[in-house]
Amino acid sequence: MRGVSTTYFLPRDLHPAAWWVWALGLAVAASRTTNPWLLLTIIAVAGYVVVCRRTDAPWALAFRIYVYLGMVIIAVRVFFRIVFGGAEGSTIILSLPEIPLPAWAAGIRLFGDVSAESLLGGLYDGLRLATMVICLGAANALANPKRLLKAMPPALYEVGTAVIVALSVFPQLAESVLRVRQARKLRGGTNGKRFRALHAIIIPVLEDALDRSLRLAASMDSRGYGRAGKVVARTRLFTGALMIVGLLGVCVGVYATLDGSTPRFLAGPVLFAGAAIALVGFRLAGNRVKRTRYRPDRWQPAEVVVALSGIAVAVVLFLSSSVDPTNLNPSLIDLSWPLLSWVPLGGVLLGVLPSFLTPPPLPPFAGQEEPSTEPERVAA
Repeated sequence: MRGVSTTYFLPRDLHPAAWWVWALGLAVAASRTTNPWLLLTIIAVAGYVVVCRRTDAPWALAFRIYVYLGMVIIAVRVFFRIVFGGAEGSTIILSLPEIPLPAWAAGIRLFGDVSAESLLGGLYDGLRLATMVICLGAANALANPKRLLKAMPPALYEVGTAVIVALSVFPQLAESVLRVRQARKLRGGTNGKRFRALHAIIIPVLEDALDRSLRLAASMDSRGYGRAGKVVARTRLFTGALMIVGLLGVCVGVYATLDGSTPRFLAGPVLFAGAAIALVGFRLAGNRVKRTRYRPDRWQPAEVVVALSGIAVAVVLFLSSSVDPTNLNPSLIDLSWPLLSWVPLGGVLLGVLPSFLTPPPLPPFAGQEEPSTEPERVAA
């Protein structure tokens, strides 16, 4: 036990899938509530874990971009409630001149009276969506996208490549902006007037993004991406149909599970049937793909702790929504301060456990070997 306790907290990088499971658990919990106190607590938990466990890698610099994006989402949601009519309620706090619209646009209002209930509804909805985006940004800041691509199953390798490349857009943009700003400082440029200096930053950033895309495309082409090999077209069609039908069943089942107004026969049965069909398709597709992996990542107890903490947050909020729904979704009819219960608050605070119960990340230049962007792949 002494050896386990001493090696458990040795600095190392955790499996990226563990961080994504943790972040998705927080995002699912955020989707179950509109209580601003709980949503702000989820944001604080995600931010604290990112500060404690992120590295100095380029993708770790993108978390603040997701925070800014969340603030923009909140502002846009509230702005839309003002522009497209926000008079749903009796507490009118702002009276704007209404713009008349033609008869074919019946049901749409531009400006007019704005109520406090409508603004609070837009604020709650925007805060919930912003919290989910920030949770995904936390996963993007903590998980190494290159190692995540290496850990993708063979059946999802092409799709996983596209998804991971898309998820790494913000980290690469953050790295490019930081590098361009540092280069401008070294050449004597100033960042004081940002709007005037924007044209001197955005062009090098776009040029760097284009260069990265060309290098990635050449690397993927040299590794055989997009080549079908000697697989019969009928087999590919059957396997693809199984995967598509299974994933559609999973999507319908997840939506029905999260939405209480959807019939229950579309929840569990469709979810399990879709998962079974998708697994069969993945198995058949993986059998015809041969791919080598250098030093594959293994799940260890620390990864299990991270994944279980995120799942626990989602489970507690999911169960609390059926026991005490009024505290999770404050009423917009009778305006009052949102209440906060101890059970959902304690469930959300379980998400902070990875900052204490996981090993710290490896320091920069620790001698570790960074895996290649795309592991070697050979299509059968």
